[in-house]
Amino acid sequence: MSLQQDYDYLFKLLLIGNSAVGKSSLLLRFSDNIFNDCFLPTIGVDFKIRTFDIQGKAVKLQIWDTAGQERFKTITSSYYKGAHGIILVYDITDKQTFKDIDNWLAEADKNANENVIKLLVGNKADLESKRQVTFEEGKELADSLGIKFIETSALNSNNVETAFITLATEIKSRVQKNTETAPRGANAQTGKTKIKAGDDLSNKKKKDGCC
Repeated sequence: MSLQQDYDYLFKLLLIGNSAVGKSSLLLRFSDNIFNDCFLPTIGVDFKIRTFDIQGKAVKLQIWDTAGQERFKTITSSYYKGAHGIILVYDITDKQTFKDIDNWLAEADKNANENVIKLLVGNKADLESKRQVTFEEGKELADSLGIKFIETSALNSNNVETAFITLATEIKSRVQKNTETAPRGANAQTGKTKIKAGDDLSNKKKKDGCC
């Protein structure tokens, strides 16, 4: 019996950032279109899957919501391995969570693949009256890092879908560009390229036995 995969691409994404910036709310809004304002802090990691269409291709996302507390960093560091994309989340009403993005970037650079694609997200944009971080500050930081930036609201779902699809589309474009120059990765019968979580997005040749 043929086991037909229900996707063309499978990407692993991580949500990182300080505790209480709304990572779990973003994930639940994107995966199940639900908002719960009574979330308890994530213990270790949480995990959701969603499949959707991008330019006629089925893209399945494995999305890992990591704990923001310092004591869980040793647990969550292993989940960076094999990630295709990382969403760095801060709370626009809490300046410290924005300042701490530098620390999360350092964690990502230390633990993730060098070719991982990042997206900066300022969450809780519905709380405009409590804003401590301007849109311009977020955009300036993202531009300095050479990554995309978007503000979201998990409460009213504003830009949540856009954030995940923006990152997934950028990863897909990177994969397509690399596979065009490395056709041996395509399925000989279907012509489709199955990209799985953990696959390297780079187009570098690796020696046998290399880790």
